[in-house]
Amino acid sequence: MTLRFLAALLAALLLSACGRPDAVTFHAEGNPEKLSDWGLFTVSGGRIAARPGMVTYELQTPLFSDYAQKWRTVWMPKGVHATYDPDRWFDFPVGTIVTKTFYFSTPAGAAAPQTSGEVLKVTPATYQTGVNGLDLGHVRLVETRLLVRRESGWVALPYVWNADGTDAVLERTGADVPLTLVDGATRTPFDYSVPNQNQCGGCHVQDFRTRAIAPIGLKARHLNRTFPGEGGEINQLKRLVSAGYLTGVPSMGVPQDANWQDAGASIDARGRAYLDINCSHCHNRVGAARTSGLWLDAATSDARLLGMCKPPVAAGRGTGDRPFDVVPGKPDESILPFRLASTDPGVMMPELGRSLSHKEGVDLVTRYITALHGDCTENSGPKEGAR
Repeated sequence: MTLRFLAALLAALLLSACGRPDAVTFHAEGNPEKLSDWGLFTVSGGRIAARPGMVTYELQTPLFSDYAQKWRTVWMPKGVHATYDPDRWFDFPVGTIVTKTFYFSTPAGAAAPQTSGEVLKVTPATYQTGVNGLDLGHVRLVETRLLVRRESGWVALPYVWNADGTDAVLERTGADVPLTLVDGATRTPFDYSVPNQNQCGGCHVQDFRTRAIAPIGLKARHLNRTFPGEGGEINQLKRLVSAGYLTGVPSMGVPQDANWQDAGASIDARGRAYLDINCSHCHNRVGAARTSGLWLDAATSDARLLGMCKPPVAAGRGTGDRPFDVVPGKPDESILPFRLASTDPGVMMPELGRSLSHKEGVDLVTRYITALHGDCTENSGPKEGAR
């Protein structure tokens, strides 16, 4: 038996003898059946809170997931750190645990929020930041996804919360949770889908050459913003450096995506930021959708690659009988907003991670395309001034 196996066996024996761990516990091997086996959170007094050492963070523009709110944390063992990269996800060390808890606010007066079938549409999703934990008196916890950095690479583990909100159970095959989204007088039934482990790879494999999964949001351009927490309301990269979790951050020139809801930013910057976080993990030069010729990452500037006057690679009903991915100034003739608005599994984009259409996001992309200049004819490229 290897030393690593013996260490993992000893850790398992200690857990079985002592119950839940009282500190964050990294599992180098195996897939613990309960979220509590990782020792990440405490659940007591009507609150869920992170253990010491876990850093809560938020993205400049978050990925849409059926209006679910998200509480994100990262933890690393003592003595190690991530390495800064201006473009890609940071080089996180073995032992890193990234968590993302998906939850919904519940209607006022809900007697048992954790079993409430009705959940509130909250946009912008600022009801709770998660910095000091979540007040479970107003929350329906749905799932917590872990990304765990082991010697063999990142592993994705989806945990679904139980009916009393005391723990979550590993669901490697995924799960469907029937809910009703309440938006004023409008009630929309939908199935919230917890992805299986293979589906996790559908988004988190951002480079077809390695086929390895990696974090999506933990990139400089998404984290470069102020956010409350240890040290006050400061830049998140500065907080990670202060915590010893990140090194190599330059004093100047750190990239930053726009906040998609910031009315003071240009519509171009906001639209590009939204497409970057929601689409570019596949639509980039080395991603799963690279052969589509539609690259939506922040680094791409070529108008054709951004969809301007670009015919679709594969025709079909996914085009909505529209000739180009993007027709400058004409969103009603563009494929991109058509697919973002659809909930048809054979048409919609992104293909995974949602059952509902993001009305506000579609409106933003529509305005982004409306503001583009230029024109195109079938089988032609964008004319001068398309950007």
